[in-house]
Amino acid sequence: MSILVSNRDARLIFLNRQGLAAAPNRALGKQGLLALIQDLGFVQVDSIQTIERAHHQILFSRNQTYRREDLSELLEKDGALFEHWTHDASIIPSAFFAYWKHRFVRRELVLRERWRKWHGEGFDAAFEETLQRITDNGPTMSRDIKVADHKSGGWWNWHPNKTALEFYWHTGKLAIAGRRNFQKVYDLAERVLPAHHYAPEVSEAAFIDWCCRAALTRLGFATHGEIAAFFALVSPEEAKDWVVAHRDELCEVLIAPADGGKPRPSYAFLGFPDTLGTLVDPPARIRVLSPFDPLIRDRNRTERLFGFFYRIEVFVPEAKREYGYYVFPLLEADRLVGRIDMKADRKAGTLDVKRLWWEPGVKPSTGRLDRLAAELARLAKFTGVESVRFLDGWQG
Repeated sequence: MSILVSNRDARLIFLNRQGLAAAPNRALGKQGLLALIQDLGFVQVDSIQTIERAHHQILFSRNQTYRREDLSELLEKDGALFEHWTHDASIIPSAFFAYWKHRFVRRELVLRERWRKWHGEGFDAAFEETLQRITDNGPTMSRDIKVADHKSGGWWNWHPNKTALEFYWHTGKLAIAGRRNFQKVYDLAERVLPAHHYAPEVSEAAFIDWCCRAALTRLGFATHGEIAAFFALVSPEEAKDWVVAHRDELCEVLIAPADGGKPRPSYAFLGFPDTLGTLVDPPARIRVLSPFDPLIRDRNRTERLFGFFYRIEVFVPEAKREYGYYVFPLLEADRLVGRIDMKADRKAGTLDVKRLWWEPGVKPSTGRLDRLAAELARLAKFTGVESVRFLDGWQG
């Protein structure tokens, strides 16, 4: 018999699993940060710094005591985290590295064929030379070995050594040893990862089982498609086969959507919801989420659970944008209540609010505006600017 889960309970479960229900001012520290990232599964990395880079904002939105220095140490000194690919470039616990080895193998043939089409025959001519240079000389940036007469034309026209660096990173021979001005520093993976994370191997069956089990744990409930999409390591077919093979460990749940429509069949671990542990109500404060926050990464799931339609309009021509270039969702307690367009003007020392939109039925009460102002002040301090500046027409 399927278990019916109300929409509010579904949101509460997901927010707890995504680290957005815990007190945001609790002392975190470096080990607490590592535990948070392990609980999330990964944190996406993105280069856009309209306010703050995505990984920093994702972590700050969960805990305002987060320190960038702790993340750098975990990545570059301790080797407790590594950078690689989920659905996009992400920061991942190094304890998961053994499972990513299967991604490396799966991706190599695909990348060789795809990149041959992008770069032409002989695109891999510089591969051995590049790998040997790093083996001999240690950590290297792309600019250190750039071909002098190569004319860059974007990612599709990388110089041969840059192509080699990215290929070996995607396929696991190289790892990111650090970043300088957000540019990758590459080194041999065996020198970047501690031996106890680098050496272990797992079977194909154990890899698929871990991917599905770890994804469902972090989602709380999911369809087989959502399980596959979480880490983007296994196919929907593999996730579906895993569900079938483990039906004795799973139960069916029906998740009520925000629009009051037909509940969506999903799966959860047997004993649901007791297996979820203690669920707490999220803080009442408003929080500004990164457009790449894991809570909203699956846009369809976001719309079903929260009734919130969201798309990033960075690549949409300005005249066709509904909202703006880089608009941030607003989370209040267990609801997504609006979105805000803003940018840090570091020369002026201000966080400039350009425009604010509340969701239908959400009123800009005095209390809500006060909560928003408090969050913007926290964000301004974290970003390193002195004050919040509301531009003309910011309330529409």
